Amino acid sequence: MSSSCQSLIAALKDCLLHSECVVKNGHLPSECLKEHYNDLPDECKSLRKATFECKRGMLDMRKRFRGNIVGSQFQYTPKDKLDASSSPPAAPTRPTSS
Repeated sequence: MSSSCQSLIAALKDCLLHSECVVKNGHLPSECLKEHYNDLPDECKSLRKATFECKRGMLDMRKRFRGNIVGSQFQYTPKDKLDASSSPPAAPTRPTSS
């Protein structure tokens, strides 16, 4: 159970490292979370909330019995990698018969 939030924590770290607050402004990820929270993208904000819910679920006795499934299988993919990989492939051309 102690490792059930590890994937969310890793995803939050990746999101923070790829955020504009860290890359362009040169702040530390911890500074971005504490002092520049409003400047973070929505993905990082939702990952922070999900991480909080996952850690909170570790203390909930009902979740201890059923299992904490909040972030057990999560992986973060940055938007720039997502945009490059999701571009539609070129349409195949058919030979024309004359």
